[in-house]
Amino acid sequence: MRPLAALYRVIFGSETDPALRPILGINFAGSLAGSTVWSFVGIWAIKKLGADQSVLGLAYLVSALIGVGSGYLGGHLSDHFGRRPLILIGWIGQTAVVLGFLAAGTSATAGLLVLCFGGLFFQIGNAAGQALVADLVPHDRHEPAYAAVRVASNLGVTFGPPLGGLLLLLGSWNALFLGAAAFSALGFALAVLFLPARGAYAPEEPPSRGSFAVIARDRPFLLFLVSAAFAWLVYVAFETVLPISLVESHGYSSSTWGFLVVVNPLLVTFFQLRLTERVAAVPAAVKLAVGLPLMGLPFLLLSVNDALPVVMLILFLFVVGEMLWVPTSQTAVAGLAPPDLRGAYMGAFGAMGAIGFALAPFIGLQVRQSFGDSAVWMLQAALSLVAAGTGAAAIRIALGRGPEEPEPASATV
Repeated sequence: MRPLAALYRVIFGSETDPALRPILGINFAGSLAGSTVWSFVGIWAIKKLGADQSVLGLAYLVSALIGVGSGYLGGHLSDHFGRRPLILIGWIGQTAVVLGFLAAGTSATAGLLVLCFGGLFFQIGNAAGQALVADLVPHDRHEPAYAAVRVASNLGVTFGPPLGGLLLLLGSWNALFLGAAAFSALGFALAVLFLPARGAYAPEEPPSRGSFAVIARDRPFLLFLVSAAFAWLVYVAFETVLPISLVESHGYSSSTWGFLVVVNPLLVTFFQLRLTERVAAVPAAVKLAVGLPLMGLPFLLLSVNDALPVVMLILFLFVVGEMLWVPTSQTAVAGLAPPDLRGAYMGAFGAMGAIGFALAPFIGLQVRQSFGDSAVWMLQAALSLVAAGTGAAAIRIALGRGPEEPEPASATV
């Protein structure tokens, strides 16, 4: 156990809040199970089921759109019924979806129908899980806590696809789905055993007001959601459009991209917490104003030079920007949210990610086809600047809200 303990200290340090440790293990299990199977679902649908690519794209779109509504719904319900039940429902649903892939056999219709519900169960549990982090630790520990959870998730993403590939190599598609379902069931068991019923900093009573009306009146938060939507468009373009651009327009092989993409989770795993600690004193608005452009502007270099060192530099700068953006944004939402509506706010914020996954591939590929590869990255650079401006503005407006307003942001947002 000593080597594992040493590795834990290297990745998470020695100051992880004890209350957060079960969440780290559960998030690792969830991302491991998810990335084991979801990295291969598109290939399975086309090769095994013979699904049409346009129909497959539509299924992904439906899944993402369902996730938009279920994210808010899951967070809203967790404010009323507790985080734990919604997280467990999410785990059960994700396991059922993977077993649904297995049960679909060779039916493209059944397989794609199951795929449509993937976003439903992920988003229901995710919003409650994000809110639970803020319930477990004091306000001044929110940002390192969200950073630690992100590191745990990236660890799972690092190991999941190789495990999925190994299951396919040694077995078959059925072996992949059975293995992923087993990982998911293990995560559910961990959640049942170790997930706390409530956090020490959770509200004492459920809300007595409707969350939707409060959010609709919260102008700084609505502006922050606009920022999040644009940021997610840039982030998802990195995952979906960049590999197509590198392979089809810049002469890279698919296998080379497979090695390049590992840079992201590895950097996050070993440097997210260190970077978060170094910039802890920097205002959130500044971190967003710097981090979000780092995710978009470097892509403009592709039009000037597409050599491997330049691509590596682009990936490095993107990950630095991502590491500034993600925990800062999650901390900001936890601070903007009234404590009794924290789940609903987290759900609304998470829904912006679903919008990104729904629209980014469609918009990016349409722009690329109509106007060329360089136009895509000009668009992403512009979107990153809009995201930075609106995000920083939302934080500054929230900090200036008067005490008479009913949903004040925390002074340390």
